[in-house]
Amino acid sequence: MRESLAALGRKRVFDIVVAVVALIVLSPLIALVALVVKLDSRGPVFVRCSRVGRNGRALAMLKFRKMRVEAAGPPLTAADDDRFTRIGGLLARTKLDEIPQLWNVLRGGMSLVGPRPEDPAFVGLHPDAYAEILQVRPGITGLSQLAFANEAKVLAAEDRVRDYVERVLPQKIGLDRVYVQRRSLRMDLQILAWTLAKIGLRQDAAVHRGTGRLTARRPRLLEAEAPTAFAETGRSG
Repeated sequence: MRESLAALGRKRVFDIVVAVVALIVLSPLIALVALVVKLDSRGPVFVRCSRVGRNGRALAMLKFRKMRVEAAGPPLTAADDDRFTRIGGLLARTKLDEIPQLWNVLRGGMSLVGPRPEDPAFVGLHPDAYAEILQVRPGITGLSQLAFANEAKVLAAEDRVRDYVERVLPQKIGLDRVYVQRRSLRMDLQILAWTLAKIGLRQDAAVHRGTGRLTARRPRLLEAEAPTAFAETGRSG
C-alpha cells in the first residue's frame, strides 16, 4: 500500500501538532521524572537506544534511563529485572520511560503510530520482512506494541532472547506488516485511543492478526476456552 503525498503530509502534521501539545502538557511530569531519575542513581537522565528506522536508517530512540549505568545483559528486560534502578521498574511498568520519544517524533525519525522500532540484531534475522515494514516511520505505539504490551511478563525467564526470537518476534512482524498494508488515519486514531486506554485504564487490547482490528482482551480463562485469531500476549521495550 502506497500512501499519497497528501496522506503522508496529513500524518506528519498530525504527528507534529500532537507531539507539541503533549510535550507542553506533560512538561511538569517530564521535569519531575527527569529529577527523580537524576537523584535516584548515578548516570544520565536520558539514554539513546540503537534501533532501525525508516528505510533502514539508524535511529537513536530516546528514553528515560531506567537501568543502572553499569548494568549488562540481554537486550530484553524482565518485569522484575535486577538491572533496574529503584525508579526504573516503575518507569517500565507505566511506560513513562517512553515519553521522550515525542522528541523523536518532532525530529521526524518516528511517528506517533507505526511499527515498533526494532534492535538491529533482530532486524537482521528477517531482512525481507523488514524491507516492507521499514517503508514507514516506526511509531511510539502501534498494533504490535498493543498486542505485546505485557511482553516483559511473558518471556521465558530462562532464555528471554531465544523465546523472543522464536515465538514473539514472528508474531510482531506479522502485525507490523498488517499495519503497513492497512494503515490509515482511522486506524492510527483507534490505536492511539487503545493506547490511552491501556495507560490510563489498564485495559489490554486484543489485536486481530489478519485485519488489525482492536477489541478488549478477554479474561485469560475465557481465552483458554475459546481461542481466537487475536494476538493475546505482549514486549514493552
